[in-house]
Amino acid sequence: MDRSSEIREFLRTRRARITPEQAGLTPHGGARRVPGLRREEVAQLAGVSVDYYVRLERGRTQGVSEAVLDSVARALQLDDTERTHLFDLAQPEATTRTRRKRHLAPQRVHPVLYRTLDSLSVPAMVMGRRMDVLAANLLASALYIGFQDRPHRERNFARYVFLDESARTLYHDWEKAAADCVATLHVYAGRHPDDPRLTELIGELSVLSDTFRRLWADHDVLVHTTGSKRLNHPLVGDLSLDYLGLAVEGDPDQSLIILTPEPASSTAEALSILASWTGTPVTRPQPQTPEGTRRSAG
Repeated sequence: MDRSSEIREFLRTRRARITPEQAGLTPHGGARRVPGLRREEVAQLAGVSVDYYVRLERGRTQGVSEAVLDSVARALQLDDTERTHLFDLAQPEATTRTRRKRHLAPQRVHPVLYRTLDSLSVPAMVMGRRMDVLAANLLASALYIGFQDRPHRERNFARYVFLDESARTLYHDWEKAAADCVATLHVYAGRHPDDPRLTELIGELSVLSDTFRRLWADHDVLVHTTGSKRLNHPLVGDLSLDYLGLAVEGDPDQSLIILTPEPASSTAEALSILASWTGTPVTRPQPQTPEGTRRSAG
């Protein structure tokens, strides 16, 4: 990964999405040749010289301070994920001193996590760097049919979304799922630009998928925390699932992804059917009265 190119395109795409009016500026001059803010306008908002900002956007970040990056992040109205990504790409001196380049050892799933997966009555998986699926319970494997049949090295969620035709029919909104995958990979690319397997994955997807190339050029970033998915499962039909991503202590590049349905919903019933075919024990939530007390079995 070319860090200078990444920071250049990230900053360019961020300023292209903000109009002078949105930034609180009065636009001057005639027709604007570029969308969004000009470099000099970002420099004005950030309180730095135009030359300084131009050097930053060209990827010349040596010696840049955290204070300057904070000012640029505010000027471009970056959210928390985008701000962190900017810092990852720019590597300010204060952060660089605390970082040590290290070999990325293979990720291991803690035995407690395996037991946690097996104990859950909803689909769950452990996702690692590059969107590698490191472990999944039986119900998650049943949800994404055929995923566990892949060789371990190919159990990658981005590869599945872009290269497996079944993914296009599984997702009601495949384009959003694809965009989320690319945005997540951009976060990993900022953290680990020298990861050869990440570079290999991005290269493979760029060659084999026009959509991936288009979305990669947007330079959006995303960290999965909460959200929802609508799926069209080939065996049990439409599913509406909420997901929660929990960080795994001891490995910032691992997260536990849990997918849950609304209690007493058609999706909950469909998951119960799917679980019965996989041998997964299911605890069915009891409907509640308006006062919030559980109804008696009788």
